[in-house]
Amino acid sequence: MAPNDPTPTADHALTTKPKKARFAEARAWWNKAWDEGGTLHEMWEDVRRAPGAGWHGMANWIKALIAIAGASCVVLLFDGAVDALLTAMHRIFTAVPNVHVGNDTSTGIWATIDNPVRSYIAAHSAGLPISASTVYTVWQFTGLFALITGFATRNNGMRLTWSAWGFAGIAMVWTTTPDTSRTIATAIAVLAWTTASAFALRGLNLRPTVLASIHTGAPQITVQPQIHIPAQLDGTAPDNIHQPQP
Repeated sequence: MAPNDPTPTADHALTTKPKKARFAEARAWWNKAWDEGGTLHEMWEDVRRAPGAGWHGMANWIKALIAIAGASCVVLLFDGAVDALLTAMHRIFTAVPNVHVGNDTSTGIWATIDNPVRSYIAAHSAGLPISASTVYTVWQFTGLFALITGFATRNNGMRLTWSAWGFAGIAMVWTTTPDTSRTIATAIAVLAWTTASAFALRGLNLRPTVLASIHTGAPQITVQPQIHIPAQLDGTAPDNIHQPQP
């Protein structure tokens, strides 16, 4: 039977002693850090002086924390804005009526261009993860955006987008229109695109710019100051004429 000895064993005493020693060291470090010139004391002084010091006068580590916090907020807001924008675009693109081959919904001259484009997109959108109506809406939005942006900003990228959009539309009209009226329909599409290009390609000049540089041979004038002493009454020339040194 084991004796009932309340005296702690040697192992328990050794375990308790290191814990007290570590606690004492941590408390000593804490007190030293808050003393005058300590790490925590200096950081607290930086925080206390920051409102009056302004951005240029505050400590660098405070600037870093503010920058990280601001960047995190911007990332969160941007992520939320992107999700909202994608959701809104998805609703807009899927809210249009379905596009089917032979679904002639346009009238007048515009039908000569629009119906072949609708039929081409509907016939070649099978297997895509999006519907033909979404493709048709993106097609219309791209052309309108390139037209307005090219007119307003004269950006070469938008002008190139408008040109590619027009060539692709003309090719769709040529491919889808029956042979009996293909030439007339394509000519109407070309005329409509070139007329709208007067706005989208506003200010575009295809003439090469020639920079002429004219060099005029301006004369170089050298100024050499001299002192002239008038001739003496006896006719002798003075011998004290000296050229001034620069």
